[in-house]
Amino acid sequence: MADHCIVGAGPAGIAAARAFLANGLTIDVFERHASIGGIWDQDNDGSPMYDSAHFISSRHESGYIGHPMPDSYPDYPNHRQILAYLRDVADASGVTERVHLGVGVDHAQQDADGRWQVQLSTGETRTYRTLTCANGTQWHPSMPTVPGAFTGMLLHSSAYRHAAMFDGKRVLVVGAGNSGIDIACDAAQRADTAAISVRRGYYLVPKHIFGMPADVFASSGPELPMRVAQRVFPRLLKIVAGDPTKYGWPKPDHKLFESHPIVNDQIVHYLRHGDITVRGDIARFDGDVVEFADGTREPFDVVVMATGFRTEVPYLDRSYFRWKGNRPSLYMRLWSQDHDGLAAVGFTEGDGGAYGLFDNMADAIARSARLLVDDPVAFQRFRALRKGPDPDVSGGVKHVASDRHAAYVHLPAYRKAMDRLRKQFGWPVTKELERQHAH
Repeated sequence: MADHCIVGAGPAGIAAARAFLANGLTIDVFERHASIGGIWDQDNDGSPMYDSAHFISSRHESGYIGHPMPDSYPDYPNHRQILAYLRDVADASGVTERVHLGVGVDHAQQDADGRWQVQLSTGETRTYRTLTCANGTQWHPSMPTVPGAFTGMLLHSSAYRHAAMFDGKRVLVVGAGNSGIDIACDAAQRADTAAISVRRGYYLVPKHIFGMPADVFASSGPELPMRVAQRVFPRLLKIVAGDPTKYGWPKPDHKLFESHPIVNDQIVHYLRHGDITVRGDIARFDGDVVEFADGTREPFDVVVMATGFRTEVPYLDRSYFRWKGNRPSLYMRLWSQDHDGLAAVGFTEGDGGAYGLFDNMADAIARSARLLVDDPVAFQRFRALRKGPDPDVSGGVKHVASDRHAAYVHLPAYRKAMDRLRKQFGWPVTKELERQHAH
């Protein structure tokens, strides 16, 4: 029997599993769907993946440590390529054979001895030393309540699949996250009219800057102080992409990096050509008419609510975590402050590629699990640290007040904080970890 339980075999679960295996720990990975890949497998019930979806960070900056994406991939791979990559990583690292497909976790709780009793969808209950939650954050759509009733087609973006559904329709997309922008651009190509409703302006970052992927360009120079970067990069964006406020896009009400930027080339093109019009916040529905906060009214056939997701851990009572808004509040974005052996990976976002970040996080979780098993004295020190104040990993950025940004991290600041933690327990720091994976 395995000693450690990991819930989920999507990108975060793969990172957790390969870190536990690399640290010589025995694992069971439970995946309720019939395949590995999480949201990236469109066939997984509840996946929000749509046909035109591509990675928003480049393949050069986005791979797992020691397992880069193939050179044959484009700068921004599509969802089918990402799924193939995830499965290749799982196969190569020995994760695939540890995954129990089609087996969900219905309930988990810690017993009086500190062990985790995990009840499976099969009816079986197994006991583990640790429980790592990697069930993802994009399975539970957040659907706002709008006064009135809409008589056209109303759907959340998680139910959107392909642009053909927009043929001959008047389409409104609500929300300006990266998915909302993608879907609005799809509508611009196929719908009779396309509009996007936004509460605030966001910075629009082209996918390439001076011929390089935007994240490659950003990482190729020296790390600027945040206050300098927040002055320099907006000016650079105007040089390379123009000023989208000329075409109706609202001026951002925050500094760059204080909210997740929109990484998309197409939106400015369609704004310039009048194929997408910008509307304000929705006030109410009235049949097939949408009334906006400024009093304007416009008829639509389809409204797509790209309004994000709720973070839930459905198999655990909420009391197992402290919560900050809609996100679990975790020490270093990883560990429960109050329950030994309970951790989560993939519940945060950062201003860069996610999979390398997941690797760094997962390795730290695995090493803390080894302390729990092998070194009770060191684990007592770790427990005291975990219950203390959380390091500041904002990098000096004052993020906008939203659930999405409650757990956001500035990657350079996070790596520095993680390396300080690693040094306290003799774990390899980030660069040493990268060298180990490379060999």
